[in-house]
Amino acid sequence: MKISNFNITVIISVLVSVLILGLQKPITDSILKKQLTEEDKYHATYSIKNAYILPEILNEISGITSLGNGRFACVQDEDGIIFIYNINDNEIEYKVKFGKPGDYEAIAINESDAYVMHSEGVIFEIKDYESENPEISEIETPFKVKNNIESLTFDPNNNRLLTIAKNIDLDDKSFKNIYEIPLDTKIMNLEPIAKINLNDIKFKSYKQKSIEKTFNPSDIAIHPKTKDIYIIEGKNPKLLILTKNGELSKVLPLDKKKFEQPEGITFSDDSRLFISNEANSSNANILEVIIKE
Repeated sequence: MKISNFNITVIISVLVSVLILGLQKPITDSILKKQLTEEDKYHATYSIKNAYILPEILNEISGITSLGNGRFACVQDEDGIIFIYNINDNEIEYKVKFGKPGDYEAIAINESDAYVMHSEGVIFEIKDYESENPEISEIETPFKVKNNIESLTFDPNNNRLLTIAKNIDLDDKSFKNIYEIPLDTKIMNLEPIAKINLNDIKFKSYKQKSIEKTFNPSDIAIHPKTKDIYIIEGKNPKLLILTKNGELSKVLPLDKKKFEQPEGITFSDDSRLFISNEANSSNANILEVIIKE
């Protein structure tokens, strides 16, 4: 039987189509498996319980601290203003102006006093911040522009502030150290309370050629019950958990799709964990996160 050129072309087309379909399934299955593996990795370590979309004025939110009952004191990295935001009513209750426009990166509260960290390492102390005429002063630290400071928290058990450099440390590029500023002296102790070794095996999958870029802290908080120290990173989203003794316990990767730019972290008094994200491809938000054991 003579086979025409047309029939040959049809047969070849059918065979090619079958071959492509046969290849597509394993490729598709491989992609889906990879996606599921990534999702499983995240779901195994944490879940997001609630998400609160922030108003546009907080698109550049850079630091938060819980005031209880769904209220947060927030700063953003453009204005010298503390925003008191209520997630239950989705509104800014009031604002406290404390300084001129600048790069403000973190906030801590000790009863009626607020402390705001500037990226250059200067801490603004706002005494009786809720009053009509708060008293404002500055606390100097040894940090400079090159250190780039974005972290601050209040440690009520030791009456001190804690901070950590984002870029390079004062001591050694291979370490990111946590420093204390006792509130009775307001002088930063150059001896760190904890040293995070960036060569630790837990950083193996995150290690960069420039070792100091392996971990770039954007905020810090203390768990109210366990006293463990939690540190967030915004550049390559991850969460570090240190024991109360300063030993590195966990390095948890965060899903970039959900945590586009995590810049703030805080705990409520009842141990609920909240992480704030600056606006990126989506709105700025505050996420309530549950860490799984």
